[in-house]
Amino acid sequence: MKRTGSVVAAIFAFVPHAAGVHAQADAAKTPAYPMRPIRIVVGGGPETLARLVGQKLTEAWGQQVIVDQRGGGAAAVSAEVVAASRPDGYTLLLATSTHATHMVIPGQSGQTYNLIRDFAPITLAASTAFILCVHPSLPVRSVSELVRFARAKPDSLNYASGGSGSPPHLTMELFKSMTGTRIVHVPYKTIAAGVTDLIAGQMQVMFTVAPSGLPHIASGRLRALAVSSGKRSQFITDLPTVAESGVPGFDIFTWNGLLAPAATPPAILAKLHGGIAGALQMPDVRERIASSGFEPLGTTPEEFGRFLRAEVDRWAKVVEVSGARAE
Repeated sequence: MKRTGSVVAAIFAFVPHAAGVHAQADAAKTPAYPMRPIRIVVGGGPETLARLVGQKLTEAWGQQVIVDQRGGGAAAVSAEVVAASRPDGYTLLLATSTHATHMVIPGQSGQTYNLIRDFAPITLAASTAFILCVHPSLPVRSVSELVRFARAKPDSLNYASGGSGSPPHLTMELFKSMTGTRIVHVPYKTIAAGVTDLIAGQMQVMFTVAPSGLPHIASGRLRALAVSSGKRSQFITDLPTVAESGVPGFDIFTWNGLLAPAATPPAILAKLHGGIAGALQMPDVRERIASSGFEPLGTTPEEFGRFLRAEVDRWAKVVEVSGARAE
């Protein structure tokens, strides 16, 4: 299976088995699970992914899985709800890259959770590259042409993001710092709102997620220049990466994963992992996820835990290198 980004590829090189042993040892001390409905709290992530997984768990376990959409607060609200919940496996978080960036960017208000301390990893569920897009009226057709244009006319281009401190914001700030360009940030409440203004020509450039960008790229309303990940996207194989377009070392992608509150019993985590990772391997689920522009994954909890630590460190370095702040 192809991997999106070098970090994901490295994570999959290790497949520990200790979780299964501990889960079996603790199983006798853990009440039957699940005995009542399970809630997946979604904050800024793809609700469709949560519903797909939830439907399969409901069919397998005979307990309803409820998707609880909690927007706002750069995903902080959803994280805080789950972090404060009882660690009994009945409240889960659909985490995203935003939960990691929100932790590390200076000036971000209202952040009280810690992605590493307050949660137990279940599985990294899906990932996708950002697509660097421009409005078709901009006279650039490659990353190198965009860089030359931006250097020649500093602060003349505006870029949209899905909000201050969001992954698209930090991705462009890293791009600017690595290319020596000055492009003005205009934060929107959502990526979709930014894409709308990019299509209208009010913005000139943007890193957008594949689900939001692909339909407009296909219709010609946006021009795609490159993908942000270290490897080419399986969805647009003829589109080069930013790294191979003259910015070596550029490797950024976005992801979704399932977390439980810290101190959730290992046996419950093991059952959740088995159910969710199993659902992610089902052909109909994989097809639906892929059709939305994401690559389905399904790591072990240990792999996801290592990934989360690396992810927080990576975004902290992006903030340090770029000097980005919440606006």
